[in-house]
Amino acid sequence: MPNSSSDQEQERKIPRKPPEVDKFVDTFLSTACDTSRRYILELLALSNDNDDDANIPEMRSGEIAKAIGLSAATTSEHLRQLMDTGLITSRRDGNIVYYRLCNHKLVQAFQDLLQALYHDYDFRKDQ
Repeated sequence: MPNSSSDQEQERKIPRKPPEVDKFVDTFLSTACDTSRRYILELLALSNDNDDDANIPEMRSGEIAKAIGLSAATTSEHLRQLMDTGLITSRRDGNIVYYRLCNHKLVQAFQDLLQALYHDYDFRKDQ
């Protein structure tokens, strides 16, 4: 007996993820896709070409603010959001707070996506 129209529609549906997974993905994308936060991730990932935790680059918030051209207060808010999402971590040494990447695989996957987008943009621009 042939499948009915509703059976075929049922077969084509994409399985839904649990709501908490959708929320995690939405939060990650909204956090990482902000231009300033994306620059912070790129900055912290810039010299992070190895998996040796002892050599993971760290930067102070003032250094990050200067590098991306934002005020200290604005930079601190962006850093807080990146920490809340689990993309960066911090450590305190006296009065100085150092920031570094902590979810390397996820940040690398995001960087790979950005490179593909930049490449596609350049390709479209040249047509």
